[in-house]
Amino acid sequence: MGEQKPRLLLWGVGTGRTMRAHWALHELSLEYEKRPILPRTGETKTAEYTKVNPRQKVPTLQDGDFTIAESPAIVAYLSSTYGTEANALVPDDARGRARWLEWCFHIAMELDATSLYVMRRHMDLKHIYGEAPVAVDGASEYFQTQLRHVEQTLQDGRGYLLGDRFSSADILLTTCLEWAVAYKVPVSQHCLDYLARITTRDAYIAGRAANQPKRS
Repeated sequence: MGEQKPRLLLWGVGTGRTMRAHWALHELSLEYEKRPILPRTGETKTAEYTKVNPRQKVPTLQDGDFTIAESPAIVAYLSSTYGTEANALVPDDARGRARWLEWCFHIAMELDATSLYVMRRHMDLKHIYGEAPVAVDGASEYFQTQLRHVEQTLQDGRGYLLGDRFSSADILLTTCLEWAVAYKVPVSQHCLDYLARITTRDAYIAGRAANQPKRS
């Protein structure tokens, strides 16, 4: 008999959002197969992939007959389905889960979609969306304002956003902080120290290697 393929299949590499899914798979020590397709290369618009994800975005995870997209949802699903008491990325108590949800929504909406992605559209993708320096400056300022809660939270010396337990909120925040630093958005020393600490995790390093685009 041939070697059985992993049940989990992850589509997408090369972005901060795909990084989140790769990182989570390694945090949970899960075997998976990857399809290293990139956004904006035409690979997400093929008939094969459009059938998998009609939104034509990456990442997308397939687990047998179940398909889910959106990186925060993928990470939460993986943890809820395959996480153990030792490595779960989602709190199981009501208040802990509520606080986790608050952070995840805040990071995904206010830091990522409303701020950093606006900058990406009018910097990296200006050939598509056009230059808009006022929008870029406004998004940078908004990011700094919305990061204030993160900065205040980390001032007490905690290891992770939720305290002493690593969660998927840390995965989301780390990818956004890396994105901000790359765009030269000012962030506090507390955030830089947090980023330096989190990115030494073995699963982060393995996920980052898995997220690299294939070489031609």
